[in-house]
Formats: sequence, structure tokens, C-alpha cells
Amino acid sequence: MVLKPHQGGGNCLGRVMQSLNFSIDGRVQLYHQVTNAALLPRYAGASTFARLPELRDVPHCDVAIVGIPFDAGTSFRPGARFGPQAIRQASRHLRTHYHPAYDVEPFMLQQVADAGDMICNPYHINQAIEQIEAAAIELLDQCGALVSLGGDHTIAYPLLKAIYQRYGPVALVHFDAHLDTWDTYFGAPYTHGTPFRRAAEAGLFRDDASMHIGIRGPLYSRNDLTKDQELGFRIVHCDEFETIGIAGVVTRIRERVGDHPLYLSTDIDVLDPAHAPGTGTPELAGMTSRELLGVLRGLAGLSVIGADVVEVAPAYDHAEITSLAAATITYELINLLALSPKLGMQPKSDIGAIP
Repeated sequence: MVLKPHQGGGNCLGRVMQSLNFSIDGRVQLYHQVTNAALLPRYAGASTFARLPELRDVPHCDVAIVGIPFDAGTSFRPGARFGPQAIRQASRHLRTHYHPAYDVEPFMLQQVADAGDMICNPYHINQAIEQIEAAAIELLDQCGALVSLGGDHTIAYPLLKAIYQRYGPVALVHFDAHLDTWDTYFGAPYTHGTPFRRAAEAGLFRDDASMHIGIRGPLYSRNDLTKDQELGFRIVHCDEFETIGIAGVVTRIRERVGDHPLYLSTDIDVLDPAHAPGTGTPELAGMTSRELLGVLRGLAGLSVIGADVVEVAPAYDHAEITSLAAATITYELINLLALSPKLGMQPKSDIGAIP
């Protein structure tokens, strides 16, 4: 098996509630959905993301949430291998039925399931990359889209390779404090600082529709920005939020991306350490959580086809601040996928009254 089934908890009562999920207005969703928090408290039940059903328990799947517990490409503080479980645990905080910012009930428009964690060799980066690509391709054969929980940012490269098999080159919007387009690190071509250089070399993203958002801090060389631009990226530096604001950033993204299939890659260190201390390479003067959520919400209606959230290292976190930020971002991404014209999600019609 390429995928390892999720081994989360959840008693029989929790599983029944997932299967039936009676809604407050007296109707029953016939598809498997998140556990109703009005019937089973959020701190109880399954330990999947947002207490979603597992992939193996649903008849079909539009969006799969998958963990990739890999951090062998980390250059500073390790620990992102524990990110997927921390994000799942923090997702218990979320109320997921209805999102007023999008005016969407995301789990009524699409079947979302937790696919567990990918198997990836923690001692062999090249083999892990091959395993992640193969597992992602396998999942995309079963599901419409993936939202991947890292793990370090190395995983973005094999994920984009899998996405390429379905869509060809995609628009790539990368939220991060760092460019992640360096060539090598200590001679290693595959690290969490190189995935988008490798992706550019392989032609995995469009050089006329891709961007970095939130870049800041000192660089290794004055040539880093020039070389990055040659790969096709345009940059919204974090300081620009002070001048053009959220609306200005959203406008620049939408104008550059257009209607191309869009992949969103979010390194949690795009947030200021005050909002996300639990990460491997924190950088001061980052985005606030309000700014990041505002930008994501401004992308509603774009052709989002997949996403990842990476670099959560819970050993450095405080009171689940970082994990909760990542879980909330993941939920925002699920809403964006529900509204994506490229995936063609439509409201389910098979919802009947309780006899």
C-alpha cells in the first residue's frame, strides 16, 4: 500500500454520527460528513481532520486531506514531521458547517475525507520524493483534489509533479517568508529551500502566472531575487501590505493568475512568529493571521485545484497557536475548492427529510 490508513481514535458513537450527521434544521445528509458538534462535542470523536470520515469509509471523494509527515529536508529546526497530527488535533476547534465569508456550506457541496498519512522514507530524501509523487497520483485517481498537510516544504515538488500529470503547468501562488528557489543547500538539490527551483526546471508551473506572497528578511545573495524572477515568479513583499493592503494584494494575484488552474502552497512561516511560533525557520515582521485569511478569501472563484500547508513544527508551538492557524488555513482552502469552477462542485441534491 502506498498510503497508510489513518489510525485516529473515535468510538462507535462518533462513527455513527459521521455517517448520519443530522443537521439542526431537521434534515439528514446522506453523504458522509463531519461529525455534528451539536451532538458530539468537538473534543471527542475521531481524530481525523475536522472529524471528517476516512477516505476508506466514503463511496466517493471530491477532496482528500492527506498528511505527509516528512521533514528530512529541513535546514534549521526539525519537527515538521509531527505537523499533520498537530493540525488535525487543532482542527477540533473549528466550526465547519457554514462559512459566512464565502456564504458556503463546504461539506454539502463536496465530499471531503481524510486519507491518512503518506508513507515516506525519513532517511532517504530521493526515495521519499518518489513515494510522495506516487501516493499523490494514486489519490488523484480517486479524488478530485488534494489538500496536503506537511511536513516540510520539500513535499511541494513531488506534489506539483503529480498535479502536472493531470493539469500540465499550473499557476502557483506561494505564501512564504522565503523564496524556496535556491539551487542547492550543502550540495543537496532536494531540501525545503529548493522545491520551486526544481519545479521550474521541470516546467511544472506557469512562468507567466505565478507569485510569492509575504517574502521578507535578509537573503544569501543580492542575486537571489534576480534569479527568482528569471524562473517566472513575481513577488509581493510583506512590507507591501502596509502600502497596498489586503485588497491590493488580492488584485495583483487575481490579475496574474487569471483563469489558469491554481495551486496554493502555504508555508506557515509566512505568518509573523507572534501568530505562528511553531515553525522551523521563523522570520520577524510577517503577515498577521487576519491578513492571510483576508487574501485567501479574496481568491474565491479562482480555479483552485489543490493546495498544501507546510512547516508546522509543534514542538516550538504555544497553546496550539500555529497548529490552529494551519488548521484554519486548511479549512479556508476547502472552501476555495468548493467554489472552484475548475473542479465543478455542485450542491448535492440527495438530501431528504428525516422520516
